[in-house]
Amino acid sequence: MIHDLKKEGKFSYIEVGEGTPIVILHGLMGSLSNFDSVTTYFSNIGYKVVIPKLPIYSTPLIKTGVKTFAKYLNDFLMLKNFEKVILLGNSLGGHIGLYHTKMYPEFMKALVITGSSGLYENAMGESYPKRGNYEYIKKKAEDVFYDPTIATKEIVDDVYAVVNDRNKLVKTLAIAKSAIRHNMGKDLPTMTTPTCIIWGKNDNVTPPEVAEDFDKLLPDSDLYWIDKCGHAAMMERPEEFNKILHNWLKKRNY
Repeated sequence: MIHDLKKEGKFSYIEVGEGTPIVILHGLMGSLSNFDSVTTYFSNIGYKVVIPKLPIYSTPLIKTGVKTFAKYLNDFLMLKNFEKVILLGNSLGGHIGLYHTKMYPEFMKALVITGSSGLYENAMGESYPKRGNYEYIKKKAEDVFYDPTIATKEIVDDVYAVVNDRNKLVKTLAIAKSAIRHNMGKDLPTMTTPTCIIWGKNDNVTPPEVAEDFDKLLPDSDLYWIDKCGHAAMMERPEEFNKILHNWLKKRNY
């Protein structure tokens, strides 16, 4: 991670730049450093980029889920006195962003989702009985990307550590169940927040038809594809991702 972590009350977060806030939501296995390129790019062109660390493994089990994290996000936005924000979420982060947009539309300027859950869950818990097998975990991590070399040893080690920690594993399974319970299919047609959908054409976790469904169901959305790209476009094709998002923000006058 190339940016320093700040602490304020119960919140830990990165904050870089000045201007309209872009608040970024990381995924279940994702770290804040996954967005280093986005943070550097947008903080240099007139945006304040903020990434709160979500309390995925520190929340009590009974409260672990999409709704709790959306409430946590809202508490954070109120602490920071942000009036209108652009939310950007990948994977579970996209789902939390969608749920927050449903619950607190008055805080939303725009939403950006990439490889988001919320409509289709590729059973996050299915592989964990084999959690002791490093090579199996390595293969699962590589499958997240079109180019398997993006799954560095550091990334694989992080995933391996999570699935071999019983407490974190139980929380992970609880989040997977929560994601299924909080399917957004019926909510999306009522959500009028302008939404930018950026998707890897080769996403194995949330396949391309998921992006098409998001685009069909959301009243005000634009869908953009990145070729030869998997589930984490902002990591795998950062230059293309940043260019698409920048152009969309300009088009919408954000």
